[in-house]
Amino acid sequence: MSDSIGTSPTPIGDAPISSPVEATGSAAGSLQNDGGILAVDAAAAAYDPESGFQRDEFGKETLAGTVQFHERHVFLCYKNPQVWPSHLESSESDRLPRLLSAAIKARKNEMNKSTRLTICEGEDGTDASNGDVLIFPDMIRYRRLTHFDVETFVEEALVKDTEWLPGSPTAITGAYVFVCAHGSRDKRCGTCGPALLNKFNEEIGVRGLQDQITVSGCSHIGGHKYAGNVIIFSPVNGEVSGHWYGYVAPDDVAVLLDQHIEKGEVVDHLWRGQLGLSEEDQKNALELKRQLANLTQQNSGGCCQGSNGNATCCQNGTQTETNSKSERAISEDGNDKIAPDEKVGSSARRSRSRKICHLPTLFETWEKEDTYAVLAVGLAGAAIFVAYSMYKHHHSK
Repeated sequence: MSDSIGTSPTPIGDAPISSPVEATGSAAGSLQNDGGILAVDAAAAAYDPESGFQRDEFGKETLAGTVQFHERHVFLCYKNPQVWPSHLESSESDRLPRLLSAAIKARKNEMNKSTRLTICEGEDGTDASNGDVLIFPDMIRYRRLTHFDVETFVEEALVKDTEWLPGSPTAITGAYVFVCAHGSRDKRCGTCGPALLNKFNEEIGVRGLQDQITVSGCSHIGGHKYAGNVIIFSPVNGEVSGHWYGYVAPDDVAVLLDQHIEKGEVVDHLWRGQLGLSEEDQKNALELKRQLANLTQQNSGGCCQGSNGNATCCQNGTQTETNSKSERAISEDGNDKIAPDEKVGSSARRSRSRKICHLPTLFETWEKEDTYAVLAVGLAGAAIFVAYSMYKHHHSK
């Protein structure tokens, strides 16, 4: 295990990646598109007893803490799930994703951020043309990467964290939803993914949100048994982070749009984890949120108000005011899965006061002194220890 950033294995899917291979052939040969995702009957998929939403295993396992630690997520737009092989990152006939994944793995020890690569749909002439690269949480798009450019792109954009000028980086806005539809890798994703894509597109169309939310099928992201698997990148209070959801069914799509994207609130029972948090911190964050929510409901009547670190909570018809003096540090830098919270990049830290009664997202975490107000109404000592331990890691590095 390493204590320094960039010295642990970089997550790139869940499969080993071969060494870099010399690029051969034309760029055009590596950038093809054979059509979009075929329409799938969501109702039929829902009742598939082996791979659909009604399969026996669906919803049976705990989800929180099932996302491998990573700080940066790169999406390469390339063809579509109907033609992706099982292991796209090692396919000899798909040079661009193979060479990009190999180059990222080869340079992982030189990167300041643990980086994950996933493939998403690409179609020439659209906002997600073949070869386009999306980088989260940076919200940056690079256009038309070819296999000739892979080495320089990785060097400039991912190792040096500067601009890859040939790609003319542009900012991207709005919310992005990625749904695993990699059927050649696992039948469950191939059944549930297209059904969810249909439902997302349907709901977004009805609500007139086509210009605000982008939906795309993506390759394997780990956890086939949790299909449908969904990743959402959306701004919350000016910050963007990726949240992973599992066991998502078509009926959950409206909930994710209403609660997560519109209100900026995590849907707890579907939440797998978040970019930038270790697996243990994912579990602790959800458990602490639930404990605090229960105590707030029991003791304050759920009517907390206030801002800038000052909160006023109603208790039995009266109001009591508490002051929060601690700072919240939200990190987009850390370590790799092998050493998930050993180091946090200082450049990504932003300190701010928080409202003690508002938990819009699970990356809002808690210092020990932040919980004194809750202690006054009966917070268990165990919860305090969890909160303090989790933040001691982040603030001491």
